[in-house]
Amino acid sequence: MNLLLIAILLALMAVGYRLGTRRSRRVSTERKERLHSLPQHYGTLVALWCGIPAFIVLVLWMATQSGYLESVALSELPAAVQTADEGTKLSAVTRVMAIADGTGVVGEVSAEEQAAADAVAQARLIRTLAAVALAAALAIGGFLFTLRRITPKLQARDQIEFVVKALLFVSSLIAILTTVGIVLSMLTEAIRFFSFVSPIDFFFGTEWRPTFSSTGAGGAGEYGLLPLLLGTLLVSVIAMLVAIPVGLMTAIYLANYASPRLRATAKPIIEILAGIPTIVYGFFALVTVGPALHGLGETLGIDISATSALTAGLVMGIMIIPFISSIADDIITQVPRSLRDGSLGLGATKSETIRKVILPAALPGIVGAFLLAVSRAIGETMIVVLAAGNSPVLQGNPLEAVSTVTVTIVNQLTGDTDFASPQSLVAFALGLTLFVMTLALNVVALYIVRKYREQYD
Repeated sequence: MNLLLIAILLALMAVGYRLGTRRSRRVSTERKERLHSLPQHYGTLVALWCGIPAFIVLVLWMATQSGYLESVALSELPAAVQTADEGTKLSAVTRVMAIADGTGVVGEVSAEEQAAADAVAQARLIRTLAAVALAAALAIGGFLFTLRRITPKLQARDQIEFVVKALLFVSSLIAILTTVGIVLSMLTEAIRFFSFVSPIDFFFGTEWRPTFSSTGAGGAGEYGLLPLLLGTLLVSVIAMLVAIPVGLMTAIYLANYASPRLRATAKPIIEILAGIPTIVYGFFALVTVGPALHGLGETLGIDISATSALTAGLVMGIMIIPFISSIADDIITQVPRSLRDGSLGLGATKSETIRKVILPAALPGIVGAFLLAVSRAIGETMIVVLAAGNSPVLQGNPLEAVSTVTVTIVNQLTGDTDFASPQSLVAFALGLTLFVMTLALNVVALYIVRKYREQYD
């Protein structure tokens, strides 16, 4: 239903664009005046006035539909259900909504539930018809209003630019507010967690044993971050030792040495690695790389665990290679040709030109590629879930199993959890820690970019 309404609205906007363009040309011809804007600007203005108000109505309708129908369902249920606890009300409302949708429920349907479902179905129909009627009225009204306003002196281009600027501002505001909302939600829940656990014990603790609950049952438990942080850094460093040299050298070769035919073939093949789901990498690490490293260790007389930081880091490094090589290749190829020609003209070899001219000029972009790779490594989950071993012990041996911050977040939020307990709230503290780490990486990268970019501006 929603897709059908959007499709109809887009079709109406297309009709408005066509008629607006045609009318602008006819008005210009009849009045023998030059149009202020191009004909397509007038058509776009008609399409915008036709679509934007109706689209806002449809978005508001879809955003509030579920909550409205749930309130209708609850109001039609018996008073005993309305005054019950939240779990009972949620279960009853979910059951009524399933009956209204025709999906079926377990057990017999009572008369009260059927009456509530009928009321929900009727409210949905009335509300949908009202929203569609209002959207249609706004679309047609905007279409006719704008079509009649078309004159040679109408500044259609300026109005379109205003609308585009407003949309860009709203989009930017949504992105900023989303980020602020995520940070505030993590910060709020992290503060609740620190009411159970001391921040000093969390940030400087060396033991990770989340065994107690908000009711006080169970042992004291330990929530030390250092084992998880060390495991995260260990896996990330191994991944970077694999990805940065290989990715950068690949980008240098493709940008400066490879023939156009080889470049056109090799670059898409390398970028295919970025499209492989991370769960596939994790399974590959678990069943192939881990046993292979364990067998190699037995041959060399070294004890290498099949699930270890080394296994996860190697496979993660392979996964990150396309991010570094693709971005670095694009940055290197954008270095001005004059710098290359000037270096070669002064007698420098191609290797010297790359080392002393091209790479320094491309350094800000390459740093950005490295930052993206490090952020991806720190936030990776599926590979370390399957290949790292999930052992939250404070040790720096890459041949042994470790646990990372992301794996621990998954573990703490998996299953039937109580979000008032420290076992679940700690996930928000860990998420906030990851956010601060990523923010610090961005600040350092920005400093490096600004410092070296001044030499080539």
